Amino acid sequence: MTKILYVEDNEDNIYMLKRRLQKKGFDVVIAENGKIGVEMSSSEKPDLILMDLSLPVMDGWEATNIIKSNEKTASIPIIALSANAMEEHKQRALQAGANDYDTKPVDLVRLLAKMELALKDS
Repeated sequence: MTKILYVEDNEDNIYMLKRRLQKKGFDVVIAENGKIGVEMSSSEKPDLILMDLSLPVMDGWEATNIIKSNEKTASIPIIALSANAMEEHKQRALQAGANDYDTKPVDLVRLLAKMELALKDS
């Protein structure tokens, strides 16, 4: 079963996306801030990370950068998620090391296609 690490602090977003991904057959683990996300990227060994960018303790840009800088976790594909659709947010996420970027609210069909591509490329 494909394991997804979902780094998100909004309980409504967690509830909605986690359930939808589980129904599609994914094993989903949650980190509620960027620091925990970095720790869980090593301990949980996920196949893919969905990374919110606006997080407490450590934001998603910094967490992505740290994960991608660690040789043990660098190969894990990361899809950055943000409610902000500005091009500068997307570019900043990609520069931090994210493999892709998607906007919230999540369009599940679009996100699943991005996840499939990221998993295939990893």
